[in-house]
Amino acid sequence: MREHPHDPHGDGTTHPEVWTGRATNRIQWLLALVGAACMALGIELAVESAWTSGIAPLAMAVVGCIAAGLMVLFGTLAFVHVDLKLDKDCLEVRCGHIGVPRRRIPLTHVAGAEFAPLVTPRQWGGWGYRWRPEKGTAVVVRRGEGVVLRLWDGHTFTITVDNAESAVRVIRDRLRTNTAGTAH
Repeated sequence: MREHPHDPHGDGTTHPEVWTGRATNRIQWLLALVGAACMALGIELAVESAWTSGIAPLAMAVVGCIAAGLMVLFGTLAFVHVDLKLDKDCLEVRCGHIGVPRRRIPLTHVAGAEFAPLVTPRQWGGWGYRWRPEKGTAVVVRRGEGVVLRLWDGHTFTITVDNAESAVRVIRDRLRTNTAGTAH
């Protein structure tokens, strides 16, 4: 979709019809290489080994290397980046190159939005799609700024994204516009 600025309040402030943002973590590519190396080691063991030391230990090593490689590879590629898309009705978060995991949050479920100047993987127990009972849910792909959504059900949802202050302004504007539209 193309972005079209609009001025819903006639006060000179414009926001795009569809706001998009992204956060990227290039370190995840290094972890993906480690996963690929584990897979390559497993394949090399399977092909190049003489299998003279016994089939069970070698089969376990091959399967272990390939399984660990696949888990690391796909686990890291899913969180190389996160995309945030905000239109007039909902906010959508998509992770990685295939967009999974994905979460759509209708703006009618959002009570408010706050700018978080520093979100760290350490706060959430690592990179990825995280849940902590005392903090809520988060998608953390790098250390840096983020958006914290307060949902009407009492939960929070945090997303690391570049230009998070702009995202918060657009979300708050959409919430005011939606509230004003339902009041009439």
